[in-house]
Amino acid sequence: MPDASFPGRWSVDAEGSAPPFEQLRARVLELVTSGELPAGFRLPPVRALAEQLGLAANTVARAYKELEADGIVETHGRGGTLVSAQGDAAHRAAQHAAAEYAAKIRSLGLAADDALELVKTALTLP
Repeated sequence: MPDASFPGRWSVDAEGSAPPFEQLRARVLELVTSGELPAGFRLPPVRALAEQLGLAANTVARAYKELEADGIVETHGRGGTLVSAQGDAAHRAAQHAAAEYAAKIRSLGLAADDALELVKTALTLP
């Protein structure tokens, strides 16, 4: 499964109207919904993300716990916190296949644009 740095540069607004854990929960949900965080993506460890964002570890842990309760992420102990596959069984299988394909493309050193063209071509074949 993919394992990469947390995408984007953003911060939690300590002066914001929403509590920091809710801002973090909403941002992760937004990234999952947009596809920036695909199924199988490994979120940073609680302590590392807390340090990166200048938050208490308990704040990040609460956001992760709420995301897990909503079925957005899965916690696998020492295996980390991963984005869950969403949707019906066919959609989850497709997300899994896409994650495997992306990992293979990265290992081959191909550009994302080239990989997308290969997929488009494959999808149009009879």
